[in-house]
Amino acid sequence: MATRAEVLDIVLTSRVIAVLRLRDAASLPDIAAALGRGGVKALEVTLTTPGALDAIRALAAAKAPGTIVGAGTVLDADAAFEAVEAGADFIVSPVLSPAVVRACREAEVFVAPGAFSPTEILSAWHLGADVVKVFPATSLGPAFFKDMRGPLPAIRLMPTGGVSLENAAEFIRQGACCVGVGTALLDPAILARRDWEALTVLARRLADAVAAVRSEKTAI
Repeated sequence: MATRAEVLDIVLTSRVIAVLRLRDAASLPDIAAALGRGGVKALEVTLTTPGALDAIRALAAAKAPGTIVGAGTVLDADAAFEAVEAGADFIVSPVLSPAVVRACREAEVFVAPGAFSPTEILSAWHLGADVVKVFPATSLGPAFFKDMRGPLPAIRLMPTGGVSLENAAEFIRQGACCVGVGTALLDPAILARRDWEALTVLARRLADAVAAVRSEKTAI
């Protein structure tokens, strides 16, 4: 299992966490491989996926170097501990649960709790979040992250919900440290026809788009 510092480094370098919320976990190995070929190295398997813990266990055992596998939709401490025992490198929650953050701190595992308001964001950070997941980002938009950089410049923010291939770079440009991307990346039509090459192409587009923001800042 990757250390907390290693996970943070991969997340901040790749800037993308793929949110894998599926009806069936059978295709997860193929999905993970296709995303990896496209440059997406952080994979979040939501616990709403049937057989999620077994899937995390299998992906963690077979993951390529530099790839991390985490658990998402973690709502309580027991679920966090179970995911870590299954091999999860990181924990993500849609809500701010102090118990989940404490469990991850106890296990020395990277955690990204969910928050929506500035008060929740600051509370999550004070509890010990490595990154604060801003969810749902759909109704906030990239400008919210620029606004948060003024009063809360040290807090690492990850928009999830409403992030697409078209706006992911803008979220990064406005101050997000990384993005969580689900349906926009895991196109249901692509998954239905098991077109792993097409999935790799989407992943590469996303990875290249967020990487380009770093090039923009270097050029300034």
